[in-house]
Amino acid sequence: AVQLVESGGGSVQAGGSLSLSCAASEYTVGSTWMAWFRQAPGKEREGIAGISRGGNTIIYADSVKGRFTISQDRSKNTLILQMNSLKPEDSAMYYCAGKRFGIAMTPGNELKAPSYDYWGQGTQVTVSS
Repeated sequence: AVQLVESGGGSVQAGGSLSLSCAASEYTVGSTWMAWFRQAPGKEREGIAGISRGGNTIIYADSVKGRFTISQDRSKNTLILQMNSLKPEDSAMYYCAGKRFGIAMTPGNELKAPSYDYWGQGTQVTVSS
């Protein structure tokens, strides 16, 4: 069965950095769309970064553009989210997600949760002011 396992979360002060990893098993990173989402208490799950098959197309939410970088480490079969200049409002549970292979992504839906079929359990990020 497909498994996505996030790691790298933690507590950091505002302005700091964290790097999240999503290790995949029974699933090939780079074979189809993957994305990072986050959800803070009482808020809807928000898509923040998506990367296409092969990494040719990358999309960011405005809330993280210029601060976060999504990438694929195919040698480790891992999806990465490098987060810089963190703000308290970045505090949330962070999830990686993967789309089922062979299913085309509808343009405009790259950061929408229903576009993805596989989810990790999440890793908590807390940013203090």
